Amino acid sequence: MKLIGALDQGTSSTRFIIFNHDGQIVAMDQMEHQQILLNDGWVEHNALEIWDNSKKVIEGALKKVGITGSDLAAIGITNQRETVLAWNKKTGLPLANAIVWQDIRGKNNLEKLSESQKISVQHLSGLPAAPYFSASKMQWLLENAPSVKAAEDDDSLIFGTMDTWLLWNLTGGANGGVFATDVTNASRTLLMDIEKLEWNDELLEIFDIKKSTLPSIKSSSEIYGHTLKDGVFGSEIPISGILGDQQAAMVGQGCFVKGDSKCTYGTGNFALVNTGTQIVRSENGLLTTVCYKFGSESTRYALEGSVAVTGAAVQWLRDQLELIQSADEIEDLAKSVPDNGGVYFVPAFSGLFAPHWRSDARGAIVGLTRGVTKAHLARAALEAICYQSREVLVALAIESGVQLKQLRVDGGITNNDLCMQLQADILQTEIVRPQIIETTALGAAYAAGLSVGYWKSTDELKTKSVIANKWSPVKDSELATKGFEQWEKAVSKTLDWI
Repeated sequence: MKLIGALDQGTSSTRFIIFNHDGQIVAMDQMEHQQILLNDGWVEHNALEIWDNSKKVIEGALKKVGITGSDLAAIGITNQRETVLAWNKKTGLPLANAIVWQDIRGKNNLEKLSESQKISVQHLSGLPAAPYFSASKMQWLLENAPSVKAAEDDDSLIFGTMDTWLLWNLTGGANGGVFATDVTNASRTLLMDIEKLEWNDELLEIFDIKKSTLPSIKSSSEIYGHTLKDGVFGSEIPISGILGDQQAAMVGQGCFVKGDSKCTYGTGNFALVNTGTQIVRSENGLLTTVCYKFGSESTRYALEGSVAVTGAAVQWLRDQLELIQSADEIEDLAKSVPDNGGVYFVPAFSGLFAPHWRSDARGAIVGLTRGVTKAHLARAALEAICYQSREVLVALAIESGVQLKQLRVDGGITNNDLCMQLQADILQTEIVRPQIIETTALGAAYAAGLSVGYWKSTDELKTKSVIANKWSPVKDSELATKGFEQWEKAVSKTLDWI
């Protein structure tokens, strides 16, 4: 039987993972790309580097198992969602670096919006008018990058999230590449009507974006196009699944029923709960978003709580402070002390996301004494991941009306047993990790496979999940009571900094 490939373009790296019919990983290759930090609150990526890395990891994964592209039944794409790129449709070249979802340079333009405009943005898109999302990044490029404005003037400008960039290149680029995105990625731009699933004229006018510069919106599971016979795969393979990374993780975790929830631990943390075909509009700082849409089936929606910096805090300890040599070292270092020594670390490097939505916040480490060591900082970083997750998960339970009895988790940090035990204690909820933690890529593979009949239904997909580990909470842990109170106090110290 043929295999399924998934191109997973993340914030810090790009991976190509090959799965078999049982949803097991056959091969994987991965490459990190540069984080370009030019100014405070700015984060950029080189889109050509990402495209080059994508080709390399595809070739690397195929080579590891000695197969060719023709051995793949289909390919799915999943991606960092709000990150946006402007490129020239005639030359195929980027007009500027991609502006990453963490980037907050659009803040000033958003502050100029009237209250009625902000209300319209929230109602139509399901999202608050925050710099996290793509529209203000597009607007900034038009106003501040002369090459982007010039391309708009001569009708050669196109915008896209990273799924669109990869799809376009894989299917021919400037020579007839498919210019499309899926509903989950479109729902993160502030430009799509969340009910009608189409670009909204009022939102486009608010942000001064031309509809002609945007890709067509399609479902999450259908054949968008085929790879080139003379391209990286060496064969014409259907690209038949696209999902934003967090929605892909929902699919990979088998969260197909209303009330199903998961939390992905990556560069940031993202918790979602499936609200079925119902659009639930948040009153507590959560995001109303599309969960997935498979072909002509009804759209499924979700509520989401987003945390900007979790795994990125570990990277910061490694790369900027050089307290550890590799991310894996943080667990043993944190285990070497029994507690955080009174230290709380709020990694609000570019503000706070849900449920606060405070772009004026900045990071803080509080409670320092002469007795504090790097081990205490390491433990405080892991606790920060868990405290931030608790904030959004509690809000999700309130908004959705679903009591959280168990949390499905995925992402790299879930390999850290100490962090997962801390999460169980802080949340006072059982934590469950599947055998395959690369659920983002798996979800993209599932979406692609469903479209071409590789898998028959979501019911079949649910049978593929195997639980690898569980963590039960220490009942009435102080981390969940006194610790959380101190965390909230620490958060208050980060506000109104900018």
